[in-house]
Amino acid sequence: MSSNRLVWTRTSIWLGFLALSALGLGLLPAYGFSLAFWFYLLLWITLASGLNIMAGFTGYLPFGYVAFYGIGAYAAAVTVKMHGLPIWAGFIAAALAGVVLSLMFARTMVLRGIYFSIVSLALAVICRLLIAAMPEDVAGGSYGISLGFSNPDGAYYAMLALMLATLLTVTWLAQSRLGMALRAIRDDPDTAETVGINIGTVRLKAWVLSAVIASMTGAIEAWYTSIVDTETAFNLLVSTKAVIFAVAGGLGTVIGPVVGTVVMLIVDDLIWQHFPVLNVFLLGLVIVLLMMFLPSGIVGSLIRRKPFLRRILF
Repeated sequence: MSSNRLVWTRTSIWLGFLALSALGLGLLPAYGFSLAFWFYLLLWITLASGLNIMAGFTGYLPFGYVAFYGIGAYAAAVTVKMHGLPIWAGFIAAALAGVVLSLMFARTMVLRGIYFSIVSLALAVICRLLIAAMPEDVAGGSYGISLGFSNPDGAYYAMLALMLATLLTVTWLAQSRLGMALRAIRDDPDTAETVGINIGTVRLKAWVLSAVIASMTGAIEAWYTSIVDTETAFNLLVSTKAVIFAVAGGLGTVIGPVVGTVVMLIVDDLIWQHFPVLNVFLLGLVIVLLMMFLPSGIVGSLIRRKPFLRRILF
């Protein structure tokens, strides 16, 4: 099978799977299913896939990824509550806030490895403190903002749309020239620069795209819960979970963060049901064992051990 034929077949299978999944997920509210689990499943898939653009394709692991999530939640809440604009205006404000913050943080990408990760984490903490210190009539102060209304069904469909848009974007990225350039930078930045890749520009595109996905996710979650505060919007567990889910599935693959999120959430739910007291211990043990025996993640390790799976997975 030619390479073009292989790519077409693999992409068709993946897009067909996405279409069927979207149809099934879209029907859940109509049949009275509880939306809480499914909403947060979509949320974590979106965040893990957005983080994968930076960590998987570019090799930059942003521990402070929650900064974009939090700024998106606050931008939407301020737009709706403080200025009386509709929720769609809040989504636009969240996306713009993500772009602005990513450009402000862009200089940190001159750092590499753990240095970049630590600095991004510190910047997320700074963002949280700055917003908490703002006057109450500007950003709600330390008490946060209550939108005064919520629309779980509308937020659910908005998150479903964002998840699909994110996965389609990552699918395109994996097969595009931009994606190849990002992988080249990840594998050997010096060689990539030698062959003419503008490292700064290429990395910035991925950085901004990843930030917008996180900020939009935060905005939709704010609509779902109707409450935004610095404790939850800038909770470092947001970054931690996104990293764990993406790594568990396989960084640098399109389907990896999806598989990692689904598996880890199901495992977490089962542990909570049967061993509530030992939840944290057992979940940590599962993560350790997963990293020991599947160091490239579930999907990444499967592809390495069974190369023929590359025909249907990417």
